[in-house]
Amino acid sequence: MEDATQSLIDSARAGDLAVLKEAIAKADNLEGRNSQGYTALIIACYNKQAEAAKLLLDCGANVNGTDFGGNTALMGACFKGYKDIAELLIDRGADLDLQHGNGGTAIMFAAMFGRNDIVQLLVDKGADISIVDSRGLSVFDLAAQQGNEVAIEILEKAAEGK
Repeated sequence: MEDATQSLIDSARAGDLAVLKEAIAKADNLEGRNSQGYTALIIACYNKQAEAAKLLLDCGANVNGTDFGGNTALMGACFKGYKDIAELLIDRGADLDLQHGNGGTAIMFAAMFGRNDIVQLLVDKGADISIVDSRGLSVFDLAAQQGNEVAIEILEKAAEGK
């Protein structure tokens, strides 16, 4: 990995905005990836660095950029339970229905990990609850597997409203 990409990723992880601004100025590409395929934006979001994520987005980072497995920053925020970062990404145009390599979506992550405030947010913002993953499982199925009754209730209300 080139030094500019490493600097972007390290400063995004730490939320060091001064160093991140310098790294952005020196970088040819905000979509450079580390050995796991993570971009600076994915790293910032996964590490709850909202200001770093905002700066990266303001400077042109791809809100829908993926790691090597097809995971997006929104999926990471949903997995971790960072509603404020999920809202930021959605406000900046994140695709709610992108599927990673196994067909999972952001709402599936939220439902599987009990991030029910984010399940509600994604439903309210129009996430497609009919998508199935590579195993043929829907967000309903995944919530049921985890015993997430709250998510099931949110999803059932959303399904009735359509």
